[in-house]
Order: sequence, then structure tokens, then C-alpha cells
Amino acid sequence: RPEFALVEVVGDPYDVFAPGAIKHPLRPLFRQIFSRRLRHQCDNAQACSYVTEKKLQLRYPPGSGSISTHYSSIELPPEAIAQTTRQPDLNKSEFSIIHVGSLHHLYKAPDVLINAVARCASSGMNVRLAIIGDGRMRADLQAMPAVKKLGKRLRFLGQFPAGEAIRDELDKADLFVLPSRQEGLPRAMIEAMARALPCIGSTVGGFPELLPHEDLVPPDNTEALARKVQEVLMDKDRMQRMSQRNLEKA
Repeated sequence: RPEFALVEVVGDPYDVFAPGAIKHPLRPLFRQIFSRRLRHQCDNAQACSYVTEKKLQLRYPPGSGSISTHYSSIELPPEAIAQTTRQPDLNKSEFSIIHVGSLHHLYKAPDVLINAVARCASSGMNVRLAIIGDGRMRADLQAMPAVKKLGKRLRFLGQFPAGEAIRDELDKADLFVLPSRQEGLPRAMIEAMARALPCIGSTVGGFPELLPHEDLVPPDNTEALARKVQEVLMDKDRMQRMSQRNLEKA
């Protein structure tokens, strides 16, 4: 007889407790314990529900007699979806990057993004970064050496209410970047895609189900992210293709 009626899998503890995601002396032990526990729960449940189509199911498979399904709780109203794809400005020389995510932990890797954008700026690229979100790690982020290097090119916008206010900021940006260390199915990414915004994500969680491999980078890799940002922003045709593909996917 199954031990559990229903197990809902919305994230991956293996990524939650990955190096860099949290600072705790028992992090490696927590990673092992909670990953093993979730595998056991899925294997011994009557039914398993996942936010991804395949990714989490591979790491935490349902038992042989379990019912398995996947879903997304994200419902976008008509006004959240752009009417057309973005047309690149061939004369554009200044680029705007946006990141949306909680700053309570570093799961969304804003620190990696800040360092990557600082690298881009140091190489001569005229780039700005806006971060939407707030939390206890904001002060630590603002104390990063890379923040001082970026100066006015970096803005911490704080917490925004869901809806029009965030959409307005997304529409001002050229590129959405979410290099998360752990993720289920990233709502902020889907909202950005619905605005026909080119996006870069990491290879964890549900990102590979939203973006093609060429728009993904390994987690916690500042150098790879900086290269990817430069590649995308310097290729207007690619940005237009990304815009169209993202809008269709969302």
C-alpha cells in the first residue's frame, strides 16, 4: 500500500542545496537527505504531480503503480501577452538587461548576473541592469565589488506588484536573464517570454523545457553567462528569432 496519497513536486532539493545556493555548514548533508526523501516519497505515492513535463520526473520518478501528471499554475491574462514580436533597433548601442526574482535567498543567482554584467561592461559593452525583487540578501548584493564597478548602470528597483508594473519594466528591456541555481518552472521567465522578450536561463529545473539549449548556461558560471549575454546582444537577427520563439512558446 502506498505511504502517500499525493506528492506535488514543485522544485528540486538537489538544486536548492547546491553549492552557492545557501550558506550553511550542513548544506551537503541536507542536499543528500532531502533529495533521497523526495525520491522515496515519489516512489511510494498513489499519485505524483510535477510542474515540469520531464525534468523533475527523471530525477524523482513516480512509482511503478503511481499516477503521474504535470501542470503549470501559471495563467496569463490576455493583456499579459504581447501582440507582436520585437523588432531589433539596428542602431542601438546601449542595452538594458532585466532580472526578476526574490532576494531572500540567492536561488535566482542575482550575484552571478551582477558579476557577468560587470564583465560585459569591463569589455566595453554599454549595458545596464535592472533587478526587480527584494529580500534579506539585498544588502549583501549591494556590497559586492561588481556593484561599485557598475555604478549607475545597475538599479535595484525593489519589490513590484504583479501585473502592469512589471510588464512595463519588461517592455523597456532588451534581454531577460534568470541564471537560477535551482528552479521548478520559472514564472518570471514565462511572463518575460509572453512579452516577446529574448531570455537567457540556466540548465537547471524547467528551463530546458522553455528555452533551447543555445539560450541556456550552466549554473554558477559567471564567465559563461557573460559570454552568452554578449553573444545575444551583439546578434540582432538572433534576438528577433528569440523574441518570436518565446512569444509562441508562452
